[in-house]
Amino acid sequence: MLTDLPIRKIIHVDMDAFYASIEQMDNPDLKGKPIAVGGGGKRGVISAASYEARKFGVKSAMAGNLAAKLCPELIFVKHHFDRYTEISKKIRTIFFDYTDLVEPLSLDEAYLDVTINKKGNPSASLIAKEIRERIFNEVGLTASAGVSINKFVAKVASDYNKPNGQKTVNPEEVLEFLEKLDIRKFYGVGKVTAEKMYQKGIFTGLDLKQKSLEYLNENFGKSGSYYYYVVRGIHNSEVKPNRIRKSLAAERTFSENLSSEIFMLEKLEHIAEEVSRRLTKSKVAGKTVTLKIKYSDFTLQTRSKTLPYYINDKHIVLDAAKDLLYQEKLSNSVRLLGISLSNLNTETKKKPEQKSISVQLKFEF
Repeated sequence: MLTDLPIRKIIHVDMDAFYASIEQMDNPDLKGKPIAVGGGGKRGVISAASYEARKFGVKSAMAGNLAAKLCPELIFVKHHFDRYTEISKKIRTIFFDYTDLVEPLSLDEAYLDVTINKKGNPSASLIAKEIRERIFNEVGLTASAGVSINKFVAKVASDYNKPNGQKTVNPEEVLEFLEKLDIRKFYGVGKVTAEKMYQKGIFTGLDLKQKSLEYLNENFGKSGSYYYYVVRGIHNSEVKPNRIRKSLAAERTFSENLSSEIFMLEKLEHIAEEVSRRLTKSKVAGKTVTLKIKYSDFTLQTRSKTLPYYINDKHIVLDAAKDLLYQEKLSNSVRLLGISLSNLNTETKKKPEQKSISVQLKFEF
């Protein structure tokens, strides 16, 4: 039973078209116009699109040339990641005024546990509203929020009234909310999985709920149990304020396909230098080096090796990447190379105390 589970007051805050909105805020000439961050050039890929561009079907991870066909008036702007990071830090400062239990997922979204909060406000909905108002007044951007009993439902709810909206799913509303939800709206159900579910007659949360745990495990592997429980409102993952970085990477997409390992060495050197710079900045080192290769036919291959010691020096990273490059013959010309380091020497930090409370007759959201 849902009411037998620990209940928390979780807010998921998701900035609206974050990168694109910052570009429009910093350059008033771009306001109200369809813009794409990144994606310029013959092989560029879009990082973000404004809502004006999204109306034409333009979205992140789309090839720039395809986006330009969908939206002939599309304006391509360069990334300004330092600026995005600066704004993100300002927004997180606002979050910490309410709770220390803040789990950033990326620069533009985070979970907040406000079950017990610094303001002594029993209403998570009012806290979310106040946070969104402060972001708008102090930063100049709009945000959307979802409020509910756990991270999963809050995440789904934050997308419900986008942009610049808010959705609260109270404890007694969770099951009905999930049953009516299109399966594509479930966090963790990607495009491929959604198509597979459609083929099996699973279109809504209610359809999913009627499938047994055994059926879901058999048809969806290790994700089966996740689907089984979340559709029942069961998701016990706590907000993790000190998420431990598990890997660090850098990659490059090339303007022209590379057909020989010789042509790739210079590219790898620049990538290794960037990985080393990020490792040094984050004050971490790693043992496992992974080389990512995306071929011209878009097939993806990874090759990894684990060293007996931690590294962050660019020359050692590069040497390991070279070994992996020559490990086996390339199966096609290459459009992208990436290097990542995992098995990092990060230490688990003590988390702020996190409490859960049981459902009571009066549980204000």
